[in-house]
Amino acid sequence: MRSLLRFLVRNYAFLLFLLLEAVSLVLVFNYNSFQRSRFLNSANFISASFYNTTSSVFQYFELARVNEELANENAYLRSMLDGGTLEEISNHDSIIITHELPDSNFVFRAARIINNSANKQQNYITLDKGLDDGIKADQGILSPEGVVGVVTSVSNSYASGLSLLNPRWSISAKLKNSGYYGSLRWDGSNYRQADLQEIPIHVNLATGDTVVTSGYSSIFPEELLIGTILSFDQPQGENYYNIKVKLAVDFKSIRYVHVIENVKKEELKTLENNVINGAGTN
Repeated sequence: MRSLLRFLVRNYAFLLFLLLEAVSLVLVFNYNSFQRSRFLNSANFISASFYNTTSSVFQYFELARVNEELANENAYLRSMLDGGTLEEISNHDSIIITHELPDSNFVFRAARIINNSANKQQNYITLDKGLDDGIKADQGILSPEGVVGVVTSVSNSYASGLSLLNPRWSISAKLKNSGYYGSLRWDGSNYRQADLQEIPIHVNLATGDTVVTSGYSSIFPEELLIGTILSFDQPQGENYYNIKVKLAVDFKSIRYVHVIENVKKEELKTLENNVINGAGTN
């Protein structure tokens, strides 16, 4: 204790300087919008760079599993050949896969996850691709196993977004067998499960039924795997099932994903806005 006191007495001037410097910086960043925005951008870049470095180190020790994921990814791309045409385009160090569906046009860009959480109440994902690679906000994130999340924020070199393990986001999902659709949302407990809501009780269900994307959004194409029904029950006096879905993606092991761009998204939004605003043609 005496040693600590002697240290503080000997260095009080320097310690006081550091304290006043910290207070000054807090005041500058809090009361000056330009400096605050520059600081936040720099902090985001530094943290993303740190995530990228640590992810590269961990990746080296997981080469066997990475090879398996890449093999699964190749199988996924091959399977898409049956439903449309694929065109491979070079863009920096990304591979861009254009998959043309009968009623839409989607571009798939490969990316690597450099930060991910699965044990929090609100979980996020950071990718090693950004604006320079064609990544934008409101684009879907997909792994070879199934739907992962959606991009919400993008810088030049990185992107971050909400995963399915975030109650702030829900996805339009449907039962593959019957076509009935509802809303799928994580309940904040088990990272391998989510709740499928708004499915009427007259629909025939079975454990193991496949749950896929409905296609009723401009983010994901139809029929992408989300998971399978784990359990369900009929609450007394209610018109809808309680359905637990086992998610296809293991969020504690994913490394590589595709970011999906709907190149006709703006055209679709313009048309829908015209209908909502009563500006349709006669």
